[in-house]
Amino acid sequence: MNSLVAAEYSGAPAKLSARLKERILRGDYRDGERLPAERQLAAEHGVSRGTVREALRLLEQDALLSRRRGSGSYVTYPAADESAERDDVAEITSPLQLLEVRLALEPQMVRLAARNMTARDIAGMEEALVEMESAERDEEKFSQWDKVFHLAIAEGTRNPLMITMYGQINHVRTHDRWESIKGAILTPPRIRQYNAHHRNVFDAIRLRDPESAVACMNTHLELAQQDLLVPPSSGGD
Repeated sequence: MNSLVAAEYSGAPAKLSARLKERILRGDYRDGERLPAERQLAAEHGVSRGTVREALRLLEQDALLSRRRGSGSYVTYPAADESAERDDVAEITSPLQLLEVRLALEPQMVRLAARNMTARDIAGMEEALVEMESAERDEEKFSQWDKVFHLAIAEGTRNPLMITMYGQINHVRTHDRWESIKGAILTPPRIRQYNAHHRNVFDAIRLRDPESAVACMNTHLELAQQDLLVPPSSGGD
């Protein structure tokens, strides 16, 4: 496997995601092609279906897949000109501009997710939350599962356009501008506070309380926006 691809992720779902990603980039699975069913992928790679589902979620996070309920997972790897356009947007979007878009989109995302998420969706969201809560001193692991958590909310809306839009947001979040500043922001105390916000969002969605979910998400994103302006101090922890 290409070492650069493998290095992007860690853990069983991430390793499977890296294998599938390499096959997509190599052209084994082409744009618009339906991937094998979860059961078939699990048997082929010797993993559980839960691992397959999480691997597919990671690929969707990278905008390489579109998962259609009741139909399957389809490759959405863009043509070269489309990929360049996505990279151009990431290049010219500042972290503050990204937060402006997230503040406009994600409160509505949680409102819809609180109404539309299934029990299985909520279980997947909780798995990502538990992983984040175990990553208080590991900013890379936290960042990886933070993207999974927020993408799970987008998927829970059952709105294909919103899912696609959030895939673009996650693409922008991988840009070097964010990578260069997240070390100053993601201190252990701040990760702990972000996780408290995530837990509040999760609880509101689980309890089917759209308005509380919106309020909790606004609180979370407003703090993230503030941290871009004045990064938190790492002192004392």
